[in-house]
Amino acid sequence: MAYCRRAKLAVNSLRHSFSSGPIFRSPIRDSSSIISQTLGSSIPSKFSGFSSYSSISKRLGISDSHCYDPFLSGSKRFYYVDRYRVQHFRRRGPQRWIQNPRNALIVVLVGSGVLITVYFGNLETVPYTKRKHLVLLSKETEKKMGESQFEQLKAAYKGKILPAVHPESVRVRLIAKDIIDSLQRGLSHNQIWTELEYGSPESSIEHESVHDTMTGLSQMKGDSGVNWSREDEILDDKWVEKSRKKNQERGSQPTTSHLAGLNWEVLVIKEPVVNAMCLPGGKIVVFTGLLEHFRSDPEIATIIGHEVGHAVARHIAETITKNLWFAILQLILYQFIMPDLANTMSALLLRLPFSRRMELEADYIGLLLLASAGYDPRVAPKVFEKLGKVAGDSAMQDYLSTHPSGRKRAQLLAQAQVMEEALMIYREVSAGRGVEGFL
Repeated sequence: MAYCRRAKLAVNSLRHSFSSGPIFRSPIRDSSSIISQTLGSSIPSKFSGFSSYSSISKRLGISDSHCYDPFLSGSKRFYYVDRYRVQHFRRRGPQRWIQNPRNALIVVLVGSGVLITVYFGNLETVPYTKRKHLVLLSKETEKKMGESQFEQLKAAYKGKILPAVHPESVRVRLIAKDIIDSLQRGLSHNQIWTELEYGSPESSIEHESVHDTMTGLSQMKGDSGVNWSREDEILDDKWVEKSRKKNQERGSQPTTSHLAGLNWEVLVIKEPVVNAMCLPGGKIVVFTGLLEHFRSDPEIATIIGHEVGHAVARHIAETITKNLWFAILQLILYQFIMPDLANTMSALLLRLPFSRRMELEADYIGLLLLASAGYDPRVAPKVFEKLGKVAGDSAMQDYLSTHPSGRKRAQLLAQAQVMEEALMIYREVSAGRGVEGFL
């Protein structure tokens, strides 16, 4: 009986607790009561759409810190609050920081500073012509590239390389040694030969003037069909004297550090190719096909001197740098014109003219090296005339080729002031007085 009375008391207490106050109220009633309290109170309060949920949570004993707020946690990434406490949704996608004028100005100033530093920090002066050119490739990298290509040539022509004791190898090596020795003399002092008085008629050595050299070339008309005239200048050399005069006034010193400590090597390959090259790092390669067409030592010295002139002026490194800028320019042109047209325009207007100018520069440097080595420089125009006939010059070669035509190179060398300089050096060397610093 005692257990029954205790059970009835427990049930009655539960019924009394549930009937005395319902836990859940209608949202409408709760909202109206809150509104009425707000209107009836003297202190205004803000209306919240979550008041029903708040009253329920308070009755159930749930803390407000665990309530869900759509503007908390991860959702903050999609909105921001301005100074007026107004919430704005953020734009999706990457932020366009460049639209800020201040950011754009900073980018322009920093970018301009970097470009100016890179440009003027990598300007170099070519010996003799004193031409300024931009070279981004470091001297160490250029040297490693030349040595790597030299090893590749050895592997590609394995079995065709003439031994060191072969007569042709000995002959080419002795001629190349004369050119390298003359290069070392030419770079030993900084003398400007254009400011000196050129050869006098009282010299003990009979020599031809520029007029005589041109006359000799004109007599070759029956063989080559070329009518020589000063007005026929598709590629002129006026820029050489302008560049020398301009940079001489500025006191520019030629860049020759890339020639210091080179390990010069000569390689003769038995291959019917009319070609020779001087790779960066002092690696000279001559093919026997060239020796079959040019048999005299002065002719071979002319070709080797021209190739060494490329190494002196760092033309390979300059070409790599220019190709980088040409590629960027082509990408820009692709946005406006057809790719084929852009490639043709860049080749005709930029690549080929620059290449022909570098060939002419190497001709001039090689001519001075030839004279300093004790070879008659008057043979050089005839060598390039003959080389043009062997290679098969065309009427449009001065426009559509990386090299000027043989007749144009011969004409410019014969009538240029560099020929007078070369003749003066040749006379001094022949008289037993070595000339230094002519580059």
